[in-house]
Amino acid sequence: MNADLPHLHADLLPSPDNLQLLGEQGAGHPPRILILYGSLRPQSFSRKLALEAERILRHLGAETRVFDPHQLPLLDSVPASHPEVQRLREWSIWSEGQVWVSPERHGTITGVFKNQIDWLPLEDGSVRPTQGRTLAVMQVCGGSQSFNVVNTLRVLGRWMRMVTIPNQSSVAKAWQEFDEYGRMKPSSFYDRVVDVMEELMKFTLMVRGRSDYLVSRYSERKGDATQRALAQAAGAVEKA
Repeated sequence: MNADLPHLHADLLPSPDNLQLLGEQGAGHPPRILILYGSLRPQSFSRKLALEAERILRHLGAETRVFDPHQLPLLDSVPASHPEVQRLREWSIWSEGQVWVSPERHGTITGVFKNQIDWLPLEDGSVRPTQGRTLAVMQVCGGSQSFNVVNTLRVLGRWMRMVTIPNQSSVAKAWQEFDEYGRMKPSSFYDRVVDVMEELMKFTLMVRGRSDYLVSRYSERKGDATQRALAQAAGAVEKA
């Protein structure tokens, strides 16, 4: 029994098998996972769910970081050089996978969550802070179960060129799913969160180190070749 995960049957959740997933390329650093959540409330259930997910990921062998959105300014209200903007972008580049957790507000994600995504550019020079990274999406609901948020997060993940895993979690009546210490109670909702984190780890191990190849696009390669040919014709670069 893991004291930090008292509701988890640890013998039924072994760490992902690198050899089965990657063969001889399984060795390396732990998968790096960034977790974003979408509420500033002192009793934020999206934050509680994010921290519960972090505990499971660490049990599975991941290195994790949870971004605190409290000090992140509204998009374009400050230059991108702002320390919290830089922290968010650097952590996204550091990550090999991400977990996005948002409450449902008026049928969609919160402004707090969207602000974090809006600060992440699709491309910054030759760096793409989200492309090719794996993504797990989860939501918390104040009432009955809904999938509006996870559906929206999937759209965002596709737009940010991420590899979104098939599984997802929607926690209904989140206010009754956590105890007074902020820990998630044992339930089918908890088991689903474990399922999602396990799947994210497996997909991350399979994708990392291969993401540049997996997301390489014919149209972009064609465009790059055209630009090189034009530059050579103009004498800007030497021919290979």
